[in-house]
Amino acid sequence: MQRLYHDETIPEAFRGAVLALGNFDGFHLGHQAVVSRAIALGFHMRRPVIVATFDPHPVSYFKPDVPPFRLTTLDQRQELFAHAGADAMLVFRFGPEMAATSAEGFVTDVLAEKLGASGVVTGDDFTFGKGRTGSLAMLKELGAQNGIQAEAVAPVLYEGDRISSGRIREALEAGDIALATHLMSRDFAVEGVVQRGDQRGRELGYPTANLVLGDYQRPKYGIYACRVTLDDGSEVPGVASFGVRPTFEPAVELLEAHFFDFNGDLYGRRIEVALHAFIRDEKKFEDLDTLVEHMRSDEAAARKLLALTD
Repeated sequence: MQRLYHDETIPEAFRGAVLALGNFDGFHLGHQAVVSRAIALGFHMRRPVIVATFDPHPVSYFKPDVPPFRLTTLDQRQELFAHAGADAMLVFRFGPEMAATSAEGFVTDVLAEKLGASGVVTGDDFTFGKGRTGSLAMLKELGAQNGIQAEAVAPVLYEGDRISSGRIREALEAGDIALATHLMSRDFAVEGVVQRGDQRGRELGYPTANLVLGDYQRPKYGIYACRVTLDDGSEVPGVASFGVRPTFEPAVELLEAHFFDFNGDLYGRRIEVALHAFIRDEKKFEDLDTLVEHMRSDEAAARKLLALTD
C-alpha cells in the first residue's frame, strides 16, 4: 500500500479517488464500517480508495501536554487499511497550516483541488476546519458544488453505546482487554524496537523483550497473556508485564514480554506485542523467590488463556 501526504503532489493514479475521512486511531468496528462503505462506493464509481488520517492527532497539537493516548502508529494503521482493502493511505500532516484552514477551504482547496476527490465517506460525528466548524451538512453541500459525493455512516453500537476510540482507551485503562478486543476486532498491540534492559528477567529464568510505549495509550499496569509478531512475520505466544516493576529500583515504565519456547536475539529488532488477556495487577514482592513463584503461575495462566494447555 502506498503512503501519500496531503502537502505533496498526489500521483495522477490517485486523483479522483474516494476518501474514507477520519482519524481512525484504533481502527475499531465503527472505523471499519466507514472504510468498508468507501470501498463499496469506490467499486461502484470505479475509483481507487484512499483512507485518510491525521498525524499528529489534532488533540496532540492543541494540547501537547495531554497524556499519551494513541492506539496505533502510522505503520500499524497503514497495515490495517491495506488489510481492509484500501488502495492507499493519505496522511494529513496536522500543524499550523492545517489548524488554520477553514472548513470551506478544507473542502474546496484540499479535497477538491489538491486531491481531486470524487467521493468522501465519514462517520456521522465528523467535524473539520478551523474551530471544528465544518459539519456533515456543509461537507455534503460544498462537496456537491465541487463534484464530490459525500456521505456518512451511522455509528456502530455495542451494548447500546457508540463504539469509539475513547471507549477503547477507557477499557484498556481498566484492564478490560476483552472489551477493547471486541470493539477493535483484534487485540490492542504495541509496536516498537526491542531495547536492551538490565537483564533481570534473564537472571530469574525469564528473559524478556523490552519495549518503551512512547505515545501509546497506557493499559492498566499488570500481567497479560500476549501474542508477539516478530519482524519476520512469525508469531510466538508469551506473557507480558506492563508497569514500573515495583519490586526493583528505580521505577522504570516498560512493557516486558517473555516468549514461550523461543530462543533468539531480539535486540534492535522491531516486534509487535498484542495483549490478549489481563491476568493480574502488578505487585511488589518482598523477595525474588516469591516473585519467581508468581512468574511461574503467570506463565501457566497465560498458556491456558492462549489455549496452549488443556
